[in-house]
Amino acid sequence: MLVFVDEREIVATGYTTSFNREGVSLTSFDPSEFHDWVQSAGEHDLAAVEAFLIGDCPDRHQFSKIIRQRSRAPLIAMNDGPSLERTLELFACGVDDVVRKPVHAREILARVDAIRRRVQINDDYAVVGDMRVFFDGRDPEILGEPLPLPRRERRMLEYLVQHRGKRVTKSQIFNAVYGIFDEDVEEAVVESHMSKLRKKLRARLDFDPIDSKRYLGYCLSY
Repeated sequence: MLVFVDEREIVATGYTTSFNREGVSLTSFDPSEFHDWVQSAGEHDLAAVEAFLIGDCPDRHQFSKIIRQRSRAPLIAMNDGPSLERTLELFACGVDDVVRKPVHAREILARVDAIRRRVQINDDYAVVGDMRVFFDGRDPEILGEPLPLPRRERRMLEYLVQHRGKRVTKSQIFNAVYGIFDEDVEEAVVESHMSKLRKKLRARLDFDPIDSKRYLGYCLSY
C-alpha cells in the first residue's frame, strides 16, 4: 500500500486511479486527516505502508519529520513546479526523493524500488530453500528459474518471506497488499490469491511451502 497526501481531492483521485491500473493500492489523505492518522496509527498499519507520497500542502516539511519518527518506508515529495530552493529544503527535512508532477505511476514505483535497494542494499532478496524471493519488484526464482507472478501474488509471497517463521493473519496480508482503508475489496480475496500462489509454488516445488490454519492464518513452513 502507498499513502498519498495532498489537499486537492481531484489530484488524489487521479493518482488513486493511476496506481489501481498498475495493481497497486494507494490510500489518499487530506493533510489534516493525515496528521492525526500518522501519529495515532498502530504498528501493523504503518508496516503495511510501502511508501509515502507527499504532494503540495501546508506543513509538509513537518510531515516528513513525523513520518521519519514512526516509519522507515520510502518518502517521496512531489512538486508542481521546479524550484531548487524548495527541493533542497525537502531533502534537508529527510525525504528520500523529490519528483516534479505530472509523473507516471510506474516511474514512482521504480523510484520506490530504487530507494528500497539503496536502504537495504544487502537485503534485496532472501533465499528460502529452493526459492530466491526478491524485494525489489522482480519475480521470484524457483530452482533457478523465474516464476512469473501477478503483482499481488508476488507481494503476498514477499510478505510471507519477510515474516517467515511467524504465522500471519489474513487481515495482515490484506492490509499489506490492498491497504488498510480499501472498503471496495473483501478480505476473502486473500484466500483466492493465496490459493493461486500455492498452486504455482506446488507445481514448481512438488510440495506446498505455505502452511494454512483456519482462523490462525498462513506461515511459510519451508
